[in-house]
Amino acid sequence: MPVSAGQDPITLTVLHGGETPPGLSSRIGDTRLRLASTPDELAAALPGSDALLTWDFTSDAVKQVWTEQGTTALRWVHTASAGVDRVAFPELLAAPVTLTNSRGVFDRPMAEFVLGAVLAFAKDTARSLALQRERTWRHRETETVAGSVATVVGSGPIGHAIADLLGAVGMTVRLVGRRAADGVHAFDELPGLLPDTDHLVLAAPLTDATRGMLHRGTIALLPERARVINVGRGPLVVQDDLTGALATGRLAGAALDVFEVEPLPADSPLWAMENVLLSPHMSGDVVGWKDMLVDLFADNLARFTDGRDLRNVVDPERGYVSTPNTATGGTS
Repeated sequence: MPVSAGQDPITLTVLHGGETPPGLSSRIGDTRLRLASTPDELAAALPGSDALLTWDFTSDAVKQVWTEQGTTALRWVHTASAGVDRVAFPELLAAPVTLTNSRGVFDRPMAEFVLGAVLAFAKDTARSLALQRERTWRHRETETVAGSVATVVGSGPIGHAIADLLGAVGMTVRLVGRRAADGVHAFDELPGLLPDTDHLVLAAPLTDATRGMLHRGTIALLPERARVINVGRGPLVVQDDLTGALATGRLAGAALDVFEVEPLPADSPLWAMENVLLSPHMSGDVVGWKDMLVDLFADNLARFTDGRDLRNVVDPERGYVSTPNTATGGTS
């Protein structure tokens, strides 16, 4: 359903965490702007606000404030991320509030990141760099990725972009989604796909169904040659179980961009593992990504102001944007 903003200028609160969105003030017309960077500032700003932009999508301030002061006058919440787990808590989902995300901005960058991790493992790049630092000449043989099998959990735009790139280098790719569809396996089929998986890529939203999906039991179904790549959310993985499997050689390696606790604690054994590639939650962050986020939000803000359908409306029952999403008029 369209979201009508009424006749008066709307009031927008931005939870920015210390860094305001670039160029936003020049894109919002006569919208009244309130800025907040802490839970206390957010609590003061929300009463009377029509819309909320959670630019700091790592913050739990929205849930904290919502729980403490109850329902506000908000009619729309937009998060500057593809995942909505920080804001899709039960009280908000049950309220008459439209929730949207930044789906579409991160698809190709994250797919390139995954392909880079696959190739880095196959071509033993980390060892080459280590030997280079030691000025050691050591010939080795490496792997080819053509013909290897990737199972990608997450059948949204990010998962499809990953499948396209991995398929382009000759890999066999199986997509796994919430339910079966054309070219997509249902989530409950995953155990049967794991035994011949060379690369398990996690790109699924964090929901009750996916939380902790990679644990001791599912790891046991993977072959020892398998490598895990997680660009979704840290809690998709039981981190202690994965760490143990990597330490004992039960799995060949892992490329991890997200973690149960972020930043990853300095005492985590993952830091020192030679078969692990770590990155600080940056798989989708390419040059210009913040500008793209602002472009998407500004377009939705114009839609909200005009009472038109919003893009990327999150299904409150599923916890992610449906495909196709009838509220957006497409699959953007």
